Amino acid sequence: MMAQAAVIRAHNRAQAKGSDPRVATCRGKLQNKRSKLNQEINKELRLRAGAENLFKATNNRKLKETVALELSFVNSNLQLLKEQLAELNSSVEIYQGESSEPVMPMIPLGLKETKEIDFAEPFKDFILEHYSEEGNKYTKAIADFMELRQAMRCPHRDSSGLSLLFQYYNQLYFVERRFFPPDRTLPIYFEWFDSLTGVPSSQRTVAFEKACVLFNLAALYTQMGAKQARGTAKGLDQAVDHFLRAAGSLGYLRDNFTNGPSIDLAQDMLNMLVHLMLAQARECLLEKLQLQSQEKRDVDIHFDLALEAQELSKRYEEVTQLMSPVSDYLPYSWASLCNVKSQHYAALGHASAAAGLSSASQGDSRADQLVSLASEAISDAEPKQRYPVLRAAYLNKASSCQEEAARLHRMCRELRAKSCLTRVLQAVSVSTEKDKELLPRTCSALAELVEPAKIPGKSKFSLRPTPPDFGQVPASDLFQGLGPLAVFSA
Repeated sequence: MMAQAAVIRAHNRAQAKGSDPRVATCRGKLQNKRSKLNQEINKELRLRAGAENLFKATNNRKLKETVALELSFVNSNLQLLKEQLAELNSSVEIYQGESSEPVMPMIPLGLKETKEIDFAEPFKDFILEHYSEEGNKYTKAIADFMELRQAMRCPHRDSSGLSLLFQYYNQLYFVERRFFPPDRTLPIYFEWFDSLTGVPSSQRTVAFEKACVLFNLAALYTQMGAKQARGTAKGLDQAVDHFLRAAGSLGYLRDNFTNGPSIDLAQDMLNMLVHLMLAQARECLLEKLQLQSQEKRDVDIHFDLALEAQELSKRYEEVTQLMSPVSDYLPYSWASLCNVKSQHYAALGHASAAAGLSSASQGDSRADQLVSLASEAISDAEPKQRYPVLRAAYLNKASSCQEEAARLHRMCRELRAKSCLTRVLQAVSVSTEKDKELLPRTCSALAELVEPAKIPGKSKFSLRPTPPDFGQVPASDLFQGLGPLAVFSA
């Protein structure tokens, strides 16, 4: 057992190195900006709290007027800082991977920031009081724990960063049982900044610390998912895996940590984020289907693409609805991007259905089913003209949805600046218009009266969140010198 523990400790020491926050990577610069904004928001919040207390306490009219003016300045500064943080959270392109072709941007989460904590004195005092041992004997163990916590504040955006977060989370199990009795609290405050609003929250429970680490685990998965090279099947598979793991971590957080003190840990917010990550995983699967079939697409492939694009559009519409209750705390560009994607993939679904009808031979079962589901106006066309007429109707629908996607894109300043998104939208729009030009005029005229149906069937992709596997990273009790945990605990 001792030999095994030594091996685990050696493994943990090798893993317990975060990234250097001073390294000037784009992601590092972004996280540094986030940290500075969090500090400034915290400062303004304290100023506001002090001014509000003074306003309530004084009866001097002139002083009240002065304080009211000061409050208006502070509130203006807070609004400006929160807008800057929202803009930072809109900087999704920094996390995107390289690709030869333009791809839809994904939404990653920023890491929660936390302050450094000195555990030395509280832990030593507790060891002396509770375990009747000299606290200085555990100076190295305490230093190792503090070093581990410091490292996990800046994890690498790779598997070593994930291991670091898992390792610290697992170490908290031992620390909580050794030093945090249920009937009292130590003078240790875990302070974390909200990833979305920058507002600090502070609690003395290890449960809060665990929740924040789990959020950062999910955030790291989203960043790794967004950076994958989505021009290859391997990159898309990895992106799907990361987004499903992000959804699993957020779902675990939602189901096991209730009443979170910050907005990013609220149930409605976590629920929305779970659905967002599942939608992004589904989007990567659709891209993989497009990639694998790009050289040759038969009727069934076209209709499969139409069905999957239609399903994805529906999922992004659901995400947009879930964003509504928490919209005040989200970057405007997130909701805009989800709306754009919902319309864009609806357009792609209609265009794929049109392509399927173009490839279908007379009497094709799936094509005939679409004809039977279309509005009655299709019956005015001759039997041989029904496929072309319905194809024109789907292309009209595709144009309409793509125009709405373009309108939503133009309305959001942050999205207008994302060239990859602009190119993706333009490519589908140009392709749809070219297909419409090839249609006979008689078909186009009759198609104006036809309402095409939704593609029948169920998605082939059954996606479920992947829950966090806490056992994948070994962790040994740094304070095992105090005795067996089952006996010697707080």
